[in-house]
Amino acid sequence: MDCIFCKIISGDIPAKIIKETSSSISFLDAFPLAKGHVLVIPKNHHQKIQDMSEKENSDLFSLVHSMISKVDSITGSTLLAVHNGKDAGQEVPHVHVHLVPRSKDDSAGAIHSMFSNSLKLSDSEIDEIYEKLKV
Repeated sequence: MDCIFCKIISGDIPAKIIKETSSSISFLDAFPLAKGHVLVIPKNHHQKIQDMSEKENSDLFSLVHSMISKVDSITGSTLLAVHNGKDAGQEVPHVHVHLVPRSKDDSAGAIHSMFSNSLKLSDSEIDEIYEKLKV
């Protein structure tokens, strides 16, 4: 497989591995957005979170949970980001959670700053979306 994250897992590409479990691994991002930028990934190759088993998902986010305090200790705040699929901005087609230390001076802004405008939806559009999403 030609996946950079799979090559890190197999040891073909070196990485600063911080912690791993039987199903997940965390390591420093090779192209950090901030000092302490960490990636947490499943060891099995999956492109999207919904492709993972419940056990793999639980393990991945358990590792995220255990890492967040460590990353948060760097600046006091941490952005958790998951780009779930290419159209969502996922650059490597392997599930990964970014843990990026944030500070008020980093100029990254809030999530709404990523988009050029906010949507204006009618009540009927909101109701339609709600019906599709509710469990």
